[in-house]
Parts: sequence; C-alpha cells; structure tokens
Amino acid sequence: MVRVAVDPGLAGAADTWPYSVPAVGDLVRDGFELDDLTVLVGENGSGKSTIVEAVAMAFGLNAEGGSTGARNATWASESPLHEALRLVRGGGAPRWGYFVRAETMHGLFTYLQSSGPGQNFHARSHGEAFWDLVDSSRFSGGGLFVLDEPEAGLSFDAQLRLVALLLELADRRGAQVLMATHSPILASVPGAVVYELSDDGMHRSRWENLAMVDHHRRYLAAPELYLRHLLE
Repeated sequence: MVRVAVDPGLAGAADTWPYSVPAVGDLVRDGFELDDLTVLVGENGSGKSTIVEAVAMAFGLNAEGGSTGARNATWASESPLHEALRLVRGGGAPRWGYFVRAETMHGLFTYLQSSGPGQNFHARSHGEAFWDLVDSSRFSGGGLFVLDEPEAGLSFDAQLRLVALLLELADRRGAQVLMATHSPILASVPGAVVYELSDDGMHRSRWENLAMVDHHRRYLAAPELYLRHLLE
C-alpha cells in the first residue's frame, strides 16, 4: 500500500491554486490511501490530473511521462503540489513505476524513439502506439503505474483490453495502479476503489452511483433529449 499525504508545512495557501481546488483541499486535510486499483473521476477542472501528476512526480516519475529515469520535457505545466506530497510506502515496495499522461504522450513517444533503438511509435496510430508502450517490459512487473486519461485514442474494444491489463497488473504482477479517467468503461475495472471529484471535494463512490455513468446511460437511452437542448 502507498499512503498519500500532504506536509502542511510545505503546502501553499488554501486560496491559491491548486490548493483552492476542493478535491486538493480534501487531500491536504485527509490524505488518501492507494489501493491495488485506484480510480479518480470527475469533470474537467475537478483536480484529477493535478492529483495523479503530483503523485507520479512525488514517486520520482517524470512529469511528462515515463519512468524515474526519463528526462523528456517540453513545457512545465504541472502544479507545485508534488513538492508538498509525502508517499508512505510499505517495506520492500518496488521502486519501479511508469507514468502515462495523455496530453504529453506524443512527446514521450518522441523521447523513447530518440533515446535508443526500439519501435517507431510515430508510425502507428495513437491507440496502437499506446499498446506498444503498455504491452511491453515497462509494464511487466510490480511497481506504481500512474495513468492520466489513458482512454484518449482508445476504441471501445481497446478500453476493454486495458481493463484486462489493469487487472493483470494488480492481481498477478503485484503492482498498484492510480488512474484518472472520463471513461465509464475504465472506471468499471473490478475491485477498483473509485473516488469522485467535484465542487464538494473528493469522495469515495460506487461505480453505479457515479454522475458520469448516469449521464452516459441517459444519453445512450435517448440522445435526442440531450441534443435538443444543444440545438435550442
């Protein structure tokens, strides 16, 4: 297990970003414990990416994706939250980890191609390149794997395949997974602890009670009801 806590002596003022985000405020006050599979969901701006990026960086992973040894960087857009985070890990926990961040994946692919021989990620579609990355030795053992909106570029079938990989990582390879997602498919991974982030903060929830699951169900049942409001 990895417990995530914030050192109050290093945290910024509550009215400054990112500490003004309700979910980050809850993290400062209560911290939270990573399960084998931990999923964060919520609207844009709710703090999902801010928190998973900070955890990845506090673990020592590269801010724009990769392992602890990666050095790719294009534009520093991350919050200072990682500087105040403290990760408490059990004895003997693997030091290996990997961070996959949707918005910087193109840069990660470029870095991996230029840093040594390997696959030509840019000759593949986004989804195919993603699978070249995660279906490799980088994801073959234990450690901490942090995924920020990995559904980008993935089809329905590919998302189901990723659910299977996440289960494999947690159940058979002894890894821990922290994921932020907008996908009800990925959030449904069996056994995951799901937190919903909103203006009310960060709260543990059941998959079937998530707002995004309800919205997807309603839209698929009657898309015209949603589209009518847009057209009006």
